[in-house]
Amino acid sequence: MKPTLNKNIPVPLYFQLKQHLIELIESGEMKPGDSIQSERELSEKFEISRMTVRQALLELVNEGRLIREQGKGTFIAQPKINQGLFKLTSFSEDMVSRGMKPGAYVVDVVVNQPSSSVMEALRLKPSAAVIILTRVRLADNKPMALEVTHLPLRRFEGLERESFEGVSLYQLLESKFGVKPYSATQTIEVGMPTPRETNLLHVSPEVPVLLIKRVTCDQEGVPYEFVKSIYPGDRYKFHAELVR
Repeated sequence: MKPTLNKNIPVPLYFQLKQHLIELIESGEMKPGDSIQSERELSEKFEISRMTVRQALLELVNEGRLIREQGKGTFIAQPKINQGLFKLTSFSEDMVSRGMKPGAYVVDVVVNQPSSSVMEALRLKPSAAVIILTRVRLADNKPMALEVTHLPLRRFEGLERESFEGVSLYQLLESKFGVKPYSATQTIEVGMPTPRETNLLHVSPEVPVLLIKRVTCDQEGVPYEFVKSIYPGDRYKFHAELVR
Protein backbone atom coordinates (compact mmCIF):
# COMPACT_ATOMS: atom_id res chain seq x y z
CA MET A 1 0.00 0.00 0.00
CA LYS A 2 1.60 3.28 -1.11
CA PRO A 3 0.57 6.59 0.45
CA THR A 4 -1.74 8.26 -2.03
CA LEU A 5 -3.50 10.86 0.11
CA ASN A 6 -3.44 14.47 -1.03
CA LYS A 7 -3.50 16.95 1.83
CA ASN A 8 -3.73 19.93 -0.54
CA ILE A 9 -7.27 19.28 -1.77
CA PRO A 10 -10.58 19.87 0.06
CA VAL A 11 -11.52 16.17 0.10
CA PRO A 12 -11.36 14.89 3.72
CA LEU A 13 -8.40 12.63 4.42
CA TYR A 14 -10.56 9.89 5.96
CA PHE A 15 -12.61 9.78 2.75
CA GLN A 16 -9.47 9.57 0.61
CA LEU A 17 -8.20 6.66 2.71
CA LYS A 18 -11.59 4.97 2.52
CA GLN A 19 -11.70 5.25 -1.28
CA HIS A 20 -8.13 4.00 -1.53
CA LEU A 21 -9.03 0.87 0.42
CA ILE A 22 -12.19 0.36 -1.66
CA GLU A 23 -10.09 0.49 -4.86
CA LEU A 24 -7.77 -2.19 -3.45
CA ILE A 25 -10.75 -4.40 -2.59
CA GLU A 26 -12.58 -3.94 -5.90
CA SER A 27 -9.43 -4.48 -7.94
CA GLY A 28 -8.83 -7.78 -6.19
CA GLU A 29 -5.50 -6.66 -4.79
CA MET A 30 -6.99 -7.25 -1.35
CA LYS A 31 -9.20 -10.33 -1.14
CA PRO A 32 -11.90 -11.52 1.29
CA GLY A 33 -10.25 -12.75 4.46
CA ASP A 34 -7.12 -10.59 4.06
CA SER A 35 -6.24 -8.58 7.14
CA ILE A 36 -6.05 -4.80 7.19
CA GLN A 37 -3.08 -3.05 8.77
CA SER A 38 -3.68 -1.70 12.26
CA GLU A 39 -4.80 1.86 12.90
CA ARG A 40 -1.30 2.69 14.12
CA GLU A 41 0.36 1.24 11.00
CA LEU A 42 -2.01 3.04 8.63
CA SER A 43 -1.59 6.26 10.59
CA GLU A 44 2.19 6.08 10.26
CA LYS A 45 2.14 5.01 6.61
CA PHE A 46 -0.17 7.79 5.45
CA GLU A 47 1.01 10.34 8.03
CA ILE A 48 -2.47 11.02 9.33
CA SER A 49 -4.04 10.79 12.76
CA ARG A 50 -5.36 7.53 14.15
CA MET A 51 -8.75 9.22 14.56
CA THR A 52 -8.82 9.84 10.81
CA VAL A 53 -7.92 6.21 10.12
CA ARG A 54 -10.54 5.02 12.61
CA GLN A 55 -13.28 7.02 10.88
CA ALA A 56 -12.41 5.53 7.47
CA LEU A 57 -12.33 1.98 8.81
CA LEU A 58 -15.56 2.41 10.78
CA GLU A 59 -17.44 3.54 7.66
CA LEU A 60 -16.10 0.53 5.75
CA VAL A 61 -17.21 -1.78 8.57
CA ASN A 62 -20.68 -0.20 8.60
CA GLU A 63 -20.92 -0.64 4.83
CA GLY A 64 -19.98 -4.30 5.13
CA ARG A 65 -16.69 -4.07 3.25
CA LEU A 66 -14.62 -4.79 6.36
CA ILE A 67 -15.32 -6.99 9.36
CA ARG A 68 -13.81 -6.71 12.82
CA GLU A 69 -13.03 -9.76 14.92
CA GLN A 70 -12.36 -9.02 18.54
CA GLY A 71 -8.81 -9.84 19.55
CA LYS A 72 -7.81 -10.70 15.97
CA GLY A 73 -8.07 -7.56 13.87
CA THR A 74 -9.92 -6.15 10.87
CA PHE A 75 -10.40 -8.16 7.69
CA ILE A 76 -11.81 -7.81 4.18
CA ALA A 77 -15.41 -9.07 4.36
CA GLN A 78 -16.93 -11.69 2.11
CA PRO A 79 -19.11 -10.23 -0.67
CA LYS A 80 -22.68 -9.55 0.41
CA ILE A 81 -25.47 -11.85 -0.69
CA ASN A 82 -27.67 -9.98 -3.15
CA GLN A 83 -31.34 -10.70 -2.41
CA GLY A 84 -34.21 -9.70 -4.68
CA LEU A 85 -37.37 -8.25 -3.22
CA PHE A 86 -40.03 -9.42 -5.64
CA LYS A 87 -39.72 -13.20 -5.59
CA LEU A 88 -41.18 -15.34 -2.82
CA THR A 89 -38.58 -18.00 -2.01
CA SER A 90 -37.34 -19.74 1.10
CA PHE A 91 -33.96 -19.08 2.66
CA SER A 92 -32.82 -22.56 1.63
CA GLU A 93 -33.78 -21.93 -2.01
CA ASP A 94 -31.94 -18.60 -1.97
CA MET A 95 -28.72 -20.16 -0.71
CA VAL A 96 -28.84 -23.15 -3.08
CA SER A 97 -29.36 -20.80 -6.04
CA ARG A 98 -26.11 -19.07 -5.05
CA GLY A 99 -24.15 -22.29 -4.80
CA MET A 100 -24.07 -22.21 -1.01
CA LYS A 101 -25.05 -24.93 1.42
CA PRO A 102 -28.06 -23.87 3.51
CA GLY A 103 -28.45 -24.93 7.10
CA ALA A 104 -29.90 -23.91 10.43
CA TYR A 105 -29.84 -24.68 14.08
CA VAL A 106 -32.86 -24.37 16.34
CA VAL A 107 -32.59 -21.98 19.26
CA ASP A 108 -35.98 -22.95 20.67
CA VAL A 109 -39.56 -24.01 19.80
CA VAL A 110 -42.38 -22.91 22.11
CA VAL A 111 -46.16 -22.62 22.08
CA ASN A 112 -47.40 -19.32 23.44
CA GLN A 113 -49.95 -16.55 23.13
CA PRO A 114 -49.16 -14.19 20.22
CA SER A 115 -48.44 -10.51 20.62
CA SER A 116 -51.11 -8.11 19.41
CA SER A 117 -49.15 -7.39 16.22
CA VAL A 118 -48.81 -11.11 15.39
CA MET A 119 -52.47 -11.70 16.24
CA GLU A 120 -53.49 -8.93 13.85
CA ALA A 121 -51.14 -10.07 11.07
CA LEU A 122 -52.40 -13.68 11.22
CA ARG A 123 -56.04 -12.68 11.85
CA LEU A 124 -56.20 -14.76 15.03
CA LYS A 125 -58.73 -14.72 17.82
CA PRO A 126 -57.58 -13.53 21.27
CA SER A 127 -57.67 -17.11 22.59
CA ALA A 128 -55.48 -18.50 19.79
CA ALA A 129 -51.98 -19.86 20.39
CA VAL A 130 -49.00 -19.85 18.05
CA ILE A 131 -45.94 -22.00 17.53
CA ILE A 132 -42.84 -19.82 17.82
CA LEU A 133 -39.80 -21.26 16.08
CA THR A 134 -36.49 -19.44 16.56
CA ARG A 135 -33.62 -20.46 14.30
CA VAL A 136 -30.22 -19.21 13.20
CA ARG A 137 -30.00 -19.65 9.44
CA LEU A 138 -26.63 -20.69 8.02
CA ALA A 139 -24.91 -20.51 4.66
CA ASP A 140 -21.80 -22.67 4.33
CA ASN A 141 -21.97 -23.02 8.13
CA LYS A 142 -21.79 -19.26 8.66
CA PRO A 143 -24.64 -17.47 10.52
CA MET A 144 -26.58 -15.38 8.03
CA ALA A 145 -29.87 -14.56 9.75
CA LEU A 146 -31.88 -14.95 12.94
CA GLU A 147 -35.46 -15.94 12.21
CA VAL A 148 -38.39 -15.96 14.62
CA THR A 149 -41.37 -17.63 12.93
CA HIS A 150 -44.95 -17.57 14.25
CA LEU A 151 -47.45 -20.17 13.00
CA PRO A 152 -51.07 -20.73 14.17
CA LEU A 153 -51.14 -23.78 16.45
CA ARG A 154 -54.68 -24.71 15.43
CA ARG A 155 -53.72 -25.00 11.77
CA PHE A 156 -50.37 -26.73 12.37
CA GLU A 157 -50.99 -28.75 15.51
CA GLY A 158 -48.19 -31.21 16.18
CA LEU A 159 -45.64 -29.19 14.20
CA GLU A 160 -44.01 -28.09 17.46
CA ARG A 161 -42.88 -31.69 18.01
CA GLU A 162 -41.09 -31.92 14.66
CA SER A 163 -37.33 -31.76 14.29
CA PHE A 164 -36.44 -28.69 12.24
CA GLU A 165 -32.76 -29.54 11.94
CA GLY A 166 -31.65 -29.83 8.32
CA VAL A 167 -35.11 -29.38 6.79
CA SER A 168 -36.90 -26.59 4.95
CA LEU A 169 -39.88 -25.29 6.92
CA TYR A 170 -41.81 -24.61 3.70
CA GLN A 171 -41.22 -28.17 2.50
CA LEU A 172 -42.35 -29.48 5.88
CA LEU A 173 -45.54 -27.41 5.82
CA GLU A 174 -46.32 -28.61 2.31
CA SER A 175 -45.64 -32.29 2.94
CA LYS A 176 -47.46 -32.56 6.27
CA PHE A 177 -50.19 -29.94 6.00
CA GLY A 178 -50.56 -29.27 2.27
CA VAL A 179 -49.81 -25.58 2.74
CA LYS A 180 -47.71 -23.72 0.15
CA PRO A 181 -46.68 -20.06 0.10
CA TYR A 182 -48.51 -18.09 -2.56
CA SER A 183 -47.98 -14.42 -1.68
CA ALA A 184 -46.40 -12.32 1.03
CA THR A 185 -45.98 -8.77 2.23
CA GLN A 186 -42.92 -7.56 4.04
CA THR A 187 -41.40 -4.48 5.61
CA ILE A 188 -37.70 -3.69 5.96
CA GLU A 189 -36.15 -1.48 8.62
CA VAL A 190 -32.59 -0.73 9.70
CA GLY A 191 -31.51 -0.90 13.33
CA MET A 192 -28.74 -1.91 15.69
CA PRO A 193 -28.48 -5.48 17.00
CA THR A 194 -29.43 -6.46 20.53
CA PRO A 195 -26.87 -8.28 22.70
CA ARG A 196 -28.70 -11.56 22.01
CA GLU A 197 -28.58 -10.97 18.25
CA THR A 198 -24.87 -10.10 18.26
CA ASN A 199 -24.18 -13.29 20.20
CA LEU A 200 -26.23 -15.58 17.94
CA LEU A 201 -25.11 -14.01 14.66
CA HIS A 202 -21.47 -13.45 15.66
CA VAL A 203 -21.55 -9.79 14.65
CA SER A 204 -20.11 -6.64 16.12
CA PRO A 205 -22.52 -4.43 18.10
CA GLU A 206 -21.42 -1.61 15.77
CA VAL A 207 -22.76 -3.30 12.61
CA PRO A 208 -26.34 -2.29 11.67
CA VAL A 209 -28.86 -5.02 10.94
CA LEU A 210 -31.82 -5.32 8.60
CA LEU A 211 -35.09 -6.13 10.36
CA ILE A 212 -37.54 -7.80 7.99
CA LYS A 213 -41.11 -8.68 8.95
CA ARG A 214 -43.02 -10.90 6.54
CA VAL A 215 -46.58 -12.18 6.46
CA THR A 216 -47.03 -15.18 4.15
CA CYS A 217 -50.41 -16.23 2.71
CA ASP A 218 -51.70 -19.40 1.09
CA GLN A 219 -53.49 -19.61 -2.27
CA GLU A 220 -56.78 -18.53 -0.68
CA GLY A 221 -55.13 -15.41 0.70
CA VAL A 222 -55.21 -16.66 4.30
CA PRO A 223 -52.15 -15.58 6.30
CA TYR A 224 -50.42 -18.48 8.01
CA GLU A 225 -46.89 -17.29 8.81
CA PHE A 226 -45.47 -14.22 10.50
CA VAL A 227 -41.69 -14.17 10.53
CA LYS A 228 -39.28 -11.64 11.93
CA SER A 229 -35.78 -11.92 10.44
CA ILE A 230 -32.58 -10.17 11.46
CA TYR A 231 -29.91 -9.94 8.75
CA PRO A 232 -26.44 -8.50 9.48
CA GLY A 233 -25.92 -5.45 7.30
CA ASP A 234 -22.38 -6.55 6.48
CA ARG A 235 -23.58 -9.80 4.89
CA TYR A 236 -26.77 -8.94 3.02
CA LYS A 237 -28.04 -6.38 0.57
CA PHE A 238 -31.41 -6.16 -1.17
CA HIS A 239 -32.16 -5.01 -4.68
CA ALA A 240 -35.35 -4.13 -6.49
CA GLU A 241 -35.96 -3.49 -10.17
CA LEU A 242 -38.33 -0.57 -10.65
CA VAL A 243 -40.31 0.22 -13.80
CA ARG A 244 -42.45 3.18 -14.76
